[in-house]
Amino acid sequence: MKPTYKTTIFACFVGYIVQAIVNNFAPLLFITFQNTYDIPLSQITLLVTINFGVQLLVDLLSTLFVDKIGYRTSIVIAQVFSAAGLILLTILPEVMPPFAGILLAVIVYAIGGGIIEVLISPIMESCPTDNKEKAMSLLHSFYCWGHVGVVLISTAFFALFSIENWRVLAYIWAVIPLINGVIFLKTPIAPLIADGEKGMTLPELFKSKTFWLLVVMMVCSGASEQAVSQWASAFAEMGLGISKTAGDLAGPMAFAVLMGSARAFYGKYGDKINLDKFMAGSAILGIFAYLLASLVPNPAVNLIGCAVCGFSVGIMWPGTFSKAASALRTGGTAMFALLALAGDLGCSAGPTLVGFVAGAFGGNMKAGILAATIFPAVMVLCLIGKRKKD
Repeated sequence: MKPTYKTTIFACFVGYIVQAIVNNFAPLLFITFQNTYDIPLSQITLLVTINFGVQLLVDLLSTLFVDKIGYRTSIVIAQVFSAAGLILLTILPEVMPPFAGILLAVIVYAIGGGIIEVLISPIMESCPTDNKEKAMSLLHSFYCWGHVGVVLISTAFFALFSIENWRVLAYIWAVIPLINGVIFLKTPIAPLIADGEKGMTLPELFKSKTFWLLVVMMVCSGASEQAVSQWASAFAEMGLGISKTAGDLAGPMAFAVLMGSARAFYGKYGDKINLDKFMAGSAILGIFAYLLASLVPNPAVNLIGCAVCGFSVGIMWPGTFSKAASALRTGGTAMFALLALAGDLGCSAGPTLVGFVAGAFGGNMKAGILAATIFPAVMVLCLIGKRKKD
């Protein structure tokens, strides 16, 4: 059967599942890395920072090479690097200093993750669909379902075969980007900007006040999402004193299910909902969720706060991308790359802030989560500012 744009959309969905794998598999192993390789919490925090830091650098550099080598070549390269990093995660810690080996593997799959973040949204945007905002939200929901799958399947695997066999699971996860790379080799990919139109240059983007407001919103989106997501498992285990399996199910999986539900909900009913109001309401809910997770002296309520946070951040990232595509129609690859860069900057800043504040308070994860409340708060201010500007 000849590939069609439906195949392209399917490959984009799987692309975000790959992104979820490279971002969320290793965090499930943080405590294992700490115990097996005697790696301190401060260095574990650095793994998160480097992952998103490398993705951030790739976002920036992609403005220089993506248009030259083409979307197809770039997205296939992304799948290959994602698979290679997962495989190297199992090999390098055994043949070199463990932390250096893990760090190098993280860098490799972060390169793939960075390219995916830049390209999946514009590839999806270029596909012929009826409602771009709904399609974008539905696309981003697959990151969440990928996150759920990573946590659920990994947790089941660890329960059945022991966490000592995590390397086998890493090989299994690596198969997904390899297959998706083959699909991207054959499926049609349309140009983002129509023939006869010229994309905005970097100086033109930098002169746009709307662009800079969107940049701040992307930073807040990434930080609001990953500040809880990356630390949910460790927060449940260390801060709430529950088991590894229960921690993974109650922490990151509940977060991801609700985040995906928010995106799928807008993906289905977005044509009937005002995007600005939905984003503002979600950000306010996020503030409330962070406070529940960090201030209430009840572990069950803290976990509910983490889960609700997932729903609250669901629309932030795809919503900001949709607003950018609408407001700056000829922004092109440069705009999507720089917004992805801003989002990944937030993805790095959010968990890093949580980790360092928690470390400063003797490993108090609640203190770290409380500090991260600043991100949804700034998002509310940005949405108010954009509404006044409009």
